[in-house]
Amino acid sequence: MRIKAAAGWNQTENDWRTLLEIAPETCFGLECDGTLAATTTAVCYGTRLAWAGMVLTDPAYRRRGFARQLLEHTLEALSARGIAWIKLDATEFGAPLYREFGFAEESRVERWHALAAAGAVTDLTHWPAECAALDREAFGADRSALLGLLAPHGSAAIADRGYVMARPGSAALYLGPCVSRDPETARVLLAWLLARHAVQSVYWDLLPHNTEAVRLARAFGFSPARRLVRMIRSGVAGAPPLAPHDRYTFALAGFEYG
Repeated sequence: MRIKAAAGWNQTENDWRTLLEIAPETCFGLECDGTLAATTTAVCYGTRLAWAGMVLTDPAYRRRGFARQLLEHTLEALSARGIAWIKLDATEFGAPLYREFGFAEESRVERWHALAAAGAVTDLTHWPAECAALDREAFGADRSALLGLLAPHGSAAIADRGYVMARPGSAALYLGPCVSRDPETARVLLAWLLARHAVQSVYWDLLPHNTEAVRLARAFGFSPARRLVRMIRSGVAGAPPLAPHDRYTFALAGFEYG
């Protein structure tokens, strides 16, 4: 949390615990002089995809190559597991390092921000298991274990049409993930969530090439606050390409999760 706070990121202690629970063998730290100086995490979604994140270095230990060492170690660990593809969401500062390791730009990612507006809270069901199949279709890999850990923090669903989740953050409520087969279902789900958190500061990460997600974000009063780049790297030569359906993804699970 000390290193995270220095970077000004939104994750909480519970977010770290979730990462350590779901990826105990691929979350790494580097110690220097008995102090945790840098971190890297990688959440494996089977052997199809791993998502790297939380690449952080304590400001007092920067420019010593610690991030490079950890990233190299992480990629070696993922290679040993036979992970076909590796993705991450990179800041402008981090992207050059990832390019050196063979990552290429896949798409843009944006963080939008607003104060949630008040509204009527509709009665929706909580996260049902049948939504896991829809999420696999949207995301391109099975992340049902992660969703099962995130759902208790706040979730709603409409049959097999879509779902939305949210969780606390240190600076703002984090809206996401939200996956829906159509914009109207997404609108109902998002309205439910935002009404439950009226007047709270909210972060919403989305893919700007999903124009319906952008339209809904603007309709709910959100505006762009931060831009990143989504990058991808092959982990196994000749691996079949991933086939996510980004038009179903209205909010991301987080830069550390995808």
